[in-house]
Amino acid sequence: MITASEVRVRYGETDQMGVAYHANYLVWCEVGRTDFIRALGFTYAEMERQGIMLAVAEATLRYHASARYDDLVRIETRLESVQSRSMTFRYDITRIAAPGDDTGERLVTASTMLVSVAPGGKLVALPAHIRQLLSGARGTDD
Repeated sequence: MITASEVRVRYGETDQMGVAYHANYLVWCEVGRTDFIRALGFTYAEMERQGIMLAVAEATLRYHASARYDDLVRIETRLESVQSRSMTFRYDITRIAAPGDDTGERLVTASTMLVSVAPGGKLVALPAHIRQLLSGARGTDD
């Protein structure tokens, strides 16, 4: 399963030259990840109410080009793996429209590995129903 989310680069997300600040791509990955889980019929908020939180343990980003102020950006998100206490997401972030231009240019490829933690921060196993839901989105029974 691949989900697509769109964001428009806001002025406050850019530097003086109108280029999106590099850390905003991590925020956009979170948008993609949240939308991915929502597309499964579940939300982060529901997971937290069940006592499970997801913490980013690793993030890798490769920058190919810069997003600029007012660009429309697409975040394509897919789940690469699910383990008992972790999951890895992959993201392709592209510019789908710049003011006066429709480019499709690749901006960033990224991945994040998240771990399941209890409210106190202790690493815990994902509940079986959450792991099953996520595994189904991959199309395998990891």
